[in-house]
Amino acid sequence: MNLPSGTQAPDPVFAEMSAATDRALWDGTGELSPREKVLLCLVADVCQQTLGLPFEEHVTMASRYGVSGDDLRELLRFIAYDSGYPAAAAALDRLVEIERKLGVEPTGEGHETNADGSGSPIPAPMRRAVRGLDDAFGDYMDLQSRMRGGMRRLSPRERAYATMTVDVLYQTLEESFRAHVTRAFASGATADQVRAVVRFSALFGMTKAWRALRVLDGLFTETGTVFA
Repeated sequence: MNLPSGTQAPDPVFAEMSAATDRALWDGTGELSPREKVLLCLVADVCQQTLGLPFEEHVTMASRYGVSGDDLRELLRFIAYDSGYPAAAAALDRLVEIERKLGVEPTGEGHETNADGSGSPIPAPMRRAVRGLDDAFGDYMDLQSRMRGGMRRLSPRERAYATMTVDVLYQTLEESFRAHVTRAFASGATADQVRAVVRFSALFGMTKAWRALRVLDGLFTETGTVFA
């Protein structure tokens, strides 16, 4: 992460390495839009709780790429069930601090959570499989997915990319990763774009991205997916 102008690098050699890494991954993932990449940076900050300088710089960058304060709140609400609510809550508190510093005032626009409703937008086969493991956990998963059903500020593709990045960073590379990759394809993403999401996550842990690329390659082989 490049330091903001006027900030003295604690180690110039590290700063040079960091800047070269940022350039390699930012410029080397041209399949993704700048908005998509900054959203994934923010997802990584939540998962890894890097809520100091990196998070502040990413929040500042976000407005340059069309990500509003309301969009950021929806991102935190959306990933809370995968990152864990405490991690997302810590990021929300920090976001409010940064917005005060920047003089940003989001509108507070939200969505209907339908927390007291029933059912779930999760595909029926997945719901049955989860309930086969633990029925009460199935209820919990239904609740979490239902509460996010009305979100509209982030596109389906952005949401798929966000959850894929959570999977890479937490190394949950089985059922959930498969589901999120499938969701990315359903939103119109190409194989090259899906691979770029995983490659970009190397910024937050190279060996985790390496393992995820191996799993992704297996999924591509299994489904006969080819690169666009």
